[in-house]
Amino acid sequence: MSDEAILVKGSTWAVHDRERPQPAVVTPGPLSSMPALTPPSDAKILFDGSSLDQFISVKDDAPAPWTLKDGVVEVLPKSGGIKTKDSFGDCQLHVEWRAPTEITADGQGRGNSGVFMHDIYEIQVLDSYDNPTYADGLAGAIYGQYPPLVNACCKPGEWHIYDILWQAPRFCGDELVKPAYCTVMHNGVVVQLHREIHGPTRAKQPVYSPHGPGPIHLQDHGDPVQFRNIWIRDL
Repeated sequence: MSDEAILVKGSTWAVHDRERPQPAVVTPGPLSSMPALTPPSDAKILFDGSSLDQFISVKDDAPAPWTLKDGVVEVLPKSGGIKTKDSFGDCQLHVEWRAPTEITADGQGRGNSGVFMHDIYEIQVLDSYDNPTYADGLAGAIYGQYPPLVNACCKPGEWHIYDILWQAPRFCGDELVKPAYCTVMHNGVVVQLHREIHGPTRAKQPVYSPHGPGPIHLQDHGDPVQFRNIWIRDL
């Protein structure tokens, strides 16, 4: 670990430290192989396979540029991410995603995307099935801060399910009153439990800046990751 390494708050590990212990591998139950799950009656549907009307381009707020086919939306590499038109605070977010079956790279180059809360706090999407990388960059990680408690990935080509419980940070003027907290279930397995978020998930020391509700951002990291059945509930 170099002198310039950025330590994760409350930890002796540096961000993306390859020596950080890997979580145990857990084989998820058949939930991950089921058809798309029906949203609850009070959910706001963000994507049901019929259109991308709820999303716009992260680059320029133009219509979402990704590919829509057979009820699934696929990242169009190098087109930029997409984000919701609406903004959200405390919420329950459901996202189903699938990594490409054709494996052309490894580590962070394999099935990489991300789900960003408020456009700045990332829950990592990655094909982490038999694919070693730094622990805080595995699927289900709060990127650069917390590895998942276990690696609950299914095989490439199978659908993954994220259920994210998000408590937004609270500010009084420029002062942080309460940090964000996040719980994540991956394929029915708890991989993050009420984690305190230290600030935006980026490769430098995270520092909170005051903000209100924000969009949900799905990342274009250059891989044709697919998404379906995205819905959200205000909490």
